Amino acid sequence: MSIAEPTPAIQSVVHELVAELHAKSACEMIGISRDSLALILCEVGQKHFTAASSEVEIRTFFLSLRVEELALARACAQGNNSAWEIFLTRFREKLYSAALRIAREDSAARDLADTLYADLYGTGTRQGERVSKLSSYTGRGSLEGWLRTVLAQEYVNRYRRTRRLVSLDEEAEDGAQFHAPEPPAAVPSDLRLESATDEALANLSGEDRTILSAYFLDERTLAEIARMLGVHESTISRKVDKLTKALRKQILAGLGRRGMSRRQAEEALEVDVRDLQVNIRRSLAQDSAAPAFSNKTAEAGRQTGSKVESNL
Repeated sequence: MSIAEPTPAIQSVVHELVAELHAKSACEMIGISRDSLALILCEVGQKHFTAASSEVEIRTFFLSLRVEELALARACAQGNNSAWEIFLTRFREKLYSAALRIAREDSAARDLADTLYADLYGTGTRQGERVSKLSSYTGRGSLEGWLRTVLAQEYVNRYRRTRRLVSLDEEAEDGAQFHAPEPPAAVPSDLRLESATDEALANLSGEDRTILSAYFLDERTLAEIARMLGVHESTISRKVDKLTKALRKQILAGLGRRGMSRRQAEEALEVDVRDLQVNIRRSLAQDSAAPAFSNKTAEAGRQTGSKVESNL
């Protein structure tokens, strides 16, 4: 896959700032040259700006980045041992503490943290290149906060896999009820609504995906999610409320761009969520396989105007 050329505005700002950012971030100590940092900044800039973006907003963005942590993460992703030693010194205990808050048991916490270390270090390769989760860190927030989010997502993924491995007999012994699947909807949904919903969900940040996925798809409580991310329960409550309202507004705006009037868009969002076809799990989570679609998930779809597959 070819990589698009950075816009002239991005290249200009990177050329202007790279020497300053390289010097104050001690990049040479971890094997990141000035040219390497310039490439990293161009890559990050391409993800956030279009050809219409001005140099002023691009410059403000680059100056707000945590460049030292960005350089450290990329050096670790490249397999630099000195960078990895610095990373472990700074974050090993913090990662274990975060894992313990999530798993609430010592051996499970250590196993969770160890799994993440392997993904961060990059034990696998793709097309001959090292694959490390640290390559996706962009420096927009703290590296510690990003690591907590990745750790929480790994725990959510494990939780799903565990639920899928439980046999029907075991669930029946626990009193679970199994129902025949409902027939498919007789009325097809409007493709514009599917497209607008997919677009809104695709724009969510990694942390927002984790929160909505854990709450609506995996039925985690607000307290559990707060513990996973190391914040107060009220913070997650406000976040969920804010996200659902924001998603609804974004979907309405997307429907408007697709030719619907305001009234038509409002009516489109009143459709029964069971009649819709957008795969919410695919859009919210890395792991698309899922436990059964719950009442809480259905309510989330109604709140956000989302499309959800009836067999989710």
